[in-house]
Amino acid sequence: MAETTNSVSRSRKLGPEERAAAIASLREREVDVLVIGGGIVGTGAALDAVTRGLRVGLIEGRDFASGTSSRSSKLIHGGIRYLEQANFGLVREALIERGLLLQRLAPHLVKPVKFLYPLTTPLIERAYIGAGMAMYDAFSYTGFMKPGVPMHRHLTKKQMLKQIPSLDPNALVGGLTYYDGQVDDARYVAELARTASFYGAHVASRVRAEGFLKVGERVVGVQAHDYETGEQFEIRAKQVVNATGVWTGDTQAMVGARGEFKVRASKGVHLVVPRDRFHSSMGLLLRTEKSVLFVIPWGRHWIIGTTDTDWELDKAHPAATAADIDYILDHVNSVLATKLTRSDVEGVYAGLRPLLAASDGSSTANLSREHYVSHTVPGLVLIAGGKWTTYRVMAKDAIDEAASAMDGKVPDSCTEQIPLLGAVGYRAAWNKRARIARAFGVHKHRIEHLLNRYGTLTDEVLDIIRQQPELAEPLPGADDYIGAEVRYACTHEGALHLDDVLARRTRISIESWDRGVAAAPVAARIMADALGWDEARIEKEINTYNKRVAAELASQELPDDESADRARLEAPEIVPLGALPTASAVGTRQEPVA
Repeated sequence: MAETTNSVSRSRKLGPEERAAAIASLREREVDVLVIGGGIVGTGAALDAVTRGLRVGLIEGRDFASGTSSRSSKLIHGGIRYLEQANFGLVREALIERGLLLQRLAPHLVKPVKFLYPLTTPLIERAYIGAGMAMYDAFSYTGFMKPGVPMHRHLTKKQMLKQIPSLDPNALVGGLTYYDGQVDDARYVAELARTASFYGAHVASRVRAEGFLKVGERVVGVQAHDYETGEQFEIRAKQVVNATGVWTGDTQAMVGARGEFKVRASKGVHLVVPRDRFHSSMGLLLRTEKSVLFVIPWGRHWIIGTTDTDWELDKAHPAATAADIDYILDHVNSVLATKLTRSDVEGVYAGLRPLLAASDGSSTANLSREHYVSHTVPGLVLIAGGKWTTYRVMAKDAIDEAASAMDGKVPDSCTEQIPLLGAVGYRAAWNKRARIARAFGVHKHRIEHLLNRYGTLTDEVLDIIRQQPELAEPLPGADDYIGAEVRYACTHEGALHLDDVLARRTRISIESWDRGVAAAPVAARIMADALGWDEARIEKEINTYNKRVAAELASQELPDDESADRARLEAPEIVPLGALPTASAVGTRQEPVA
């Protein structure tokens, strides 16, 4: 939808037409702020900037949330373990953001989740952990709104086993319960990108920054490459924000800027197992020798993770190894009466945390989760580090830095008052879910599923069902998802490829036993109808997805990172990206000073 002068917003859709319009606008007219990187921080920065009244562009070289932001523990939390490190400021900041996300910004996507911290020794451990959780609760009340979750409680061994009968009674002496939040991370990022677009940002995925434009030492834009069409063009910007996470060093190298710090990648692996493999009314938080391990309720599944190890190989596709899987199983089995085995694992995913590197070369488990903002060169703002929960604060700080270099006064951030699309009216819609289900002739659980993914935007998905009733049917091997969601992902959520839908707009690739292979042909044909694919394109999308699944499964049988990385790289990219150039090559184009 082309930019207009008589409206304060653009379309709520983020489909092919909106993408094309965004690229056309970016090509033709300078923006105030161009954000590079479509993860949680980049999309958050785009929303922050556009709601200050700035003209904003956002480009992402792959799909939204295709990197770290879709492969997290899916928790909105303060980080109890950071209390032990005396990082009280980070914990307080994250807990304030947790309350905001739960109650105002995205109540349809962020939900309270209850955890048990099991105790292995009496008295001293209970007093120590209890004091930490009391502090955790206290920090959550120091913001401008209540935390939105209950306070912690102590449980005796008998009470604990009643609520989690699958625990090994000989391994534990009691426990404490507490609450945090949980989110579908990839879905949140997609909605955040749509919300930024709604407020006027020009948003496009599969557009990569491959170099910087400079006047003297000042960055004045980027050389962009649209990998869907092959077009290369320039985007002019008063300020460019580099929000590329673990790719920060690669992006900075293109401008020839020597970083004031380094970002190190820490690999985190998670397992997905069926909910019926052990019985519990809550999740678990377990200590390990390196960090902590979460067992997180996730619909009809459990998510169990994570690891924390250095990763220096392919950043786009970090590979889980057999050793990673065994490490997680060994630690969770230490408290379970009936042990989990490899045959219980239905899904595996690996992501990379962008951690600020320590000068002493310490392990990634000890690196800071603080974030860092810098004007590395004039016209280029860098934001790095941090954690998923505090993305809004990171985005605010990045745009504050960009705004400080602009002529004229830029309004302060207002994103604490800007709910995501689908959030407003969610609770009223939830209360009407039974009536909605009767009106459409579907089970109430199906409406609940849609409301917890789309909020009040569920109406748009139901409109698709009204027009194409056959799309109310579930996808093969993935009963939680229906065909209408696939079409909606294409027309409204920026999905351009099969992997975008099966891995991120839905979570079929980690939730189904076959990793989405059975769903792929049906989903591809729905996408073909929405996006105008021919038979050759359908086959290419299916074959590429199947090769990805095969490569991931192969990597998970291998013992070490190097061999797993080689196996994972056997799968081709649906849109191959070349290596980023450097400033010494063709990465930076110098313009004459006017």
